[in-house]
Amino acid sequence: MTQKSDIYLGNKNLKRNDVTIEWTKEMVQEYVKCAKDPTYFIESYVKIVHVDRGFIPLKLYNFQKEIVKKASEDRFLICKMPRQVGKTTTIAAFILHSVLFNENYSVALLAHKAEQAREILGRIQMAYEALPKWLQQGIIKWNEGSVELENGSKIIASSTASSAIRGTSQNLVYLDEFAFVPNHIQEEFFASVYPTISSGTTTKVLITSTPKGLNLFYKLWKDSEDGRNAYKRVDVHWSQVPGRDEKWKEETIRNTSEEQFREEFECEFLGSTSTLISGTKLRMLTYSNPIKSDKNLKVYQEPEAGRVYFITVDTARGKEGDYSAFKVFDASELPYKDVASYKDNLIDPVLFPNIIIQLAKHYNSAFVLVEINDVGQQVADILYQDLEYENMLFTSGTNISGIKITAGFGTSSHPGVRTTTSVKKLGCSNFKSLIENDKLLIHDYDTLQEMFRFIHKGNSFEAEEGNDDLVMCCVLFSWMTDQPYFKELTSLDFRHRLALENERRLEENLLPFGIKEDGRAELIESYDDVKIVNLENMTFEDWMRN
Repeated sequence: MTQKSDIYLGNKNLKRNDVTIEWTKEMVQEYVKCAKDPTYFIESYVKIVHVDRGFIPLKLYNFQKEIVKKASEDRFLICKMPRQVGKTTTIAAFILHSVLFNENYSVALLAHKAEQAREILGRIQMAYEALPKWLQQGIIKWNEGSVELENGSKIIASSTASSAIRGTSQNLVYLDEFAFVPNHIQEEFFASVYPTISSGTTTKVLITSTPKGLNLFYKLWKDSEDGRNAYKRVDVHWSQVPGRDEKWKEETIRNTSEEQFREEFECEFLGSTSTLISGTKLRMLTYSNPIKSDKNLKVYQEPEAGRVYFITVDTARGKEGDYSAFKVFDASELPYKDVASYKDNLIDPVLFPNIIIQLAKHYNSAFVLVEINDVGQQVADILYQDLEYENMLFTSGTNISGIKITAGFGTSSHPGVRTTTSVKKLGCSNFKSLIENDKLLIHDYDTLQEMFRFIHKGNSFEAEEGNDDLVMCCVLFSWMTDQPYFKELTSLDFRHRLALENERRLEENLLPFGIKEDGRAELIESYDDVKIVNLENMTFEDWMRN
C-alpha cells in the first residue's frame, strides 16, 4: 500500500476500497482462524479504551465469551446484566466480526437515543481503525451514523423508534439497554418493526439491558423463562466481574441505595414503589395468549351457556390519544376473570357502540356499564336509545350521597356511570384487593402492562406514562362488584326472575289491550284478565272479528 493513494480520506488508519494486499501464507491462515472463531478474533485483535489503563486489547470474561458464543449460534438472544460489566463492548466486538467476515451483512444498532447508538458505533470504528490493514475491508462510507464496507456489509446507528429501520432489510438488530426505552416506544417498535425482522430465517435479534421496572424487557425475559418465545438467555451476576466482592457491594450500597443496587446490580425486576398493585404481586402475575386476536380485539375465552358476563367501557375521542377500550369479565363465580379486551385510539365514538353491542350479544347479552364523564355519554345514549340494548346498567345518586347501580327505574337514573372521585377511589381500592387476593384474574398482557405503571399521583392513581384505559375498565368493574345490584345480577335465581319479568313486559308491549271472556268489549288494565289469542297466520279482518 502507498501512504497517500491507498488510505481513506486522509485517515491513515483506514484503507479505501479496491486496494490490493499481498497475502502471505501466515496471513491467510490467521484470517481463516479469525473468521471461524469470533472469540479468538476479539481477544487477538480488538482493542478498547479502559477507564484506568487506556487503549488496550480486549480480554473477555467467561460470561462475555458465553454471550459471543450464543450470539453466533442463536437467532434470538436476551442478556440481563448489571451496569458496567462490558455488555455493550462485547456486542460491539461481535458486530465488528460479523461485518468483516460476512458479505452483504447489514446491522442496525438501536438505542433509546440516537447519540447513544452513535456512541456504540464509535466504539466499533475505533476498534476497526486499530486492526491491521490485511484484516480490514475497504471503506465505502464512514461517518458517525453509518459505515459501509467494500464487501457490502453495513452498520447504521439510530434510535429505537418505529421508523428507524422500517422498510430496510437487516441481518442483525441490536437493542441496547432496551429496558430504558420508554414503554410506548418499546411497544410501538415491536408492533410495527419487529415482524419485519423476525420473518427471515437467519436474521438475529440481540437485546442487552439492565432491568428497569416491569416493562417489555421484563416480558421478553419472563416469556423466555416460560418457553413462550425463542430467546436464549444470558443472566450475569455482579460477582462474575473480577474485583467485585462483598466489600465492593457494601461500598456501592452506601454510595447509592439498597433498592438501586438490587435493580442495577442484582438485576431484580422491581416495579415502581408507588404502583396501586404491590410490586411483589405484579411480578407474580402471568398472562395468557389470546385464542383469537386482531389489531384491537383479544379474546381469551369464548362465552359459555349459563354464565353471566359484564362489560365495562372507557371512551376516548378517537384522535390517536387515549384509547376507547372495554373489557369483558366473567362474573359467574370467584375468582372473576377477564375473557376479552378491546382498545382502539382511532375509532370514532359514534361507531364505538356498534363494536360494544356485538361483543355484548356474543357474551350472553352481557351487562354493559359505560363511563360517561366525557364522550362516553354519547356512547351510552346510542347503546340505550338508538340501538335499544336492554342490558345497559344504570346509576343514580351523587358524589355526596353515593352513586349506586340501579335497575333503571326512576327519573334520577341514567345509563352509565360518572367516574367521580369517590367512584374511582372505591374502584381502585377494590381492584387492589381483588388482584392481591386472587379474586380477579387478568389474562390480558396489555392490561398487565398498564397495571405496572398505574401509580399514585396526587390524591389519585393514573398512568406514570402512556395510557391507563384498560386499567380504568378494571377499576370500574371492581367498583361495581361492591354494588348490591351487581350481587343480585350474579345470582342465578335473580337472573331467572329478571328474565321472566322481561318476557312479561315484552308480552305487555305486544298486547296493549284484550277481550274479556264474557263477550263485553272493554279496555283491560289487568294483565291477568287478558285472553291470549294465537296471532299466527291470522289476517287483520279475523283479528278484528275476534
